[in-house]
Amino acid sequence: MVTYVKWQQPLVTDEILRQVPELSSLTVGLMHVFIQHTSASLTLNENADASVREDFERFFNQAVPEDAPYYTHTYEGSDDMPAHLKSSLLGASVMVPIANGRLKIGIWQGIYLCEHRNHGGPRHLVITLHGE
Repeated sequence: MVTYVKWQQPLVTDEILRQVPELSSLTVGLMHVFIQHTSASLTLNENADASVREDFERFFNQAVPEDAPYYTHTYEGSDDMPAHLKSSLLGASVMVPIANGRLKIGIWQGIYLCEHRNHGGPRHLVITLHGE
């Protein structure tokens, strides 16, 4: 099963679950979530405290700053190359186990869509379920 979805929120676990009702019919399996963009990424991390998201952003903005003098790929602005680097560091997909119709993530875990552009547009995810 593949679903294409546009996203605007950072924590996307609940929306993914709404988009794939077929998940409840799987006894065992895997869910693969892939983002079709090179300047945004996906990660699995703590979902309870918003300060985690804020600290992530501060860390990555310091580790991969805008306007670094060594960037040559700046066609779309000062956030262009940093967005690509951050996306590569975090990755374009997450894989989550399924058991008894539910994602087997920890109680404090959630799936994040990390937008690395200052003014990113709609993002599309491909969600694939495998299992029985």
